[in-house]
This record gives sequence, C-alpha cells and structure tokens, in this order.
Amino acid sequence: MQIEVTGILGLIHLILTIYAIVRIVGSSAGTGSKVLWIALVLLLPVVGLILWFLFGPS
Repeated sequence: MQIEVTGILGLIHLILTIYAIVRIVGSSAGTGSKVLWIALVLLLPVVGLILWFLFGPS
C-alpha cells in the first residue's frame, strides 16, 4: 500500500508541476519573471508550487 500511495502522489505532483510550467510559459509576464518562477517550481518542488498558486503570474 505504501508504494501505491507514494506513486499516486508522485504522479499528481508531476502533473501539477507540468501544469504550472505550461501556465508560466503561456503567461504575459516578462522573460525574467518566467525563468524565476520555473526555477522556483523546479528547485523547491512542493513549496514552489504552493507559492506559484498563491502569488504566481496570472
């Protein structure tokens, strides 16, 4: 059971990360802002996603 739950959570995290990166790239923010947000999402996986959902470019 432990492996299955971890696998599902990992898959959900991967989907959310890809979704965030696609939304960041498609936003109207400047190039520097996009690069910083993508780096934040990739380098701080959970915290970066939470910060992006709360404060990211719309």
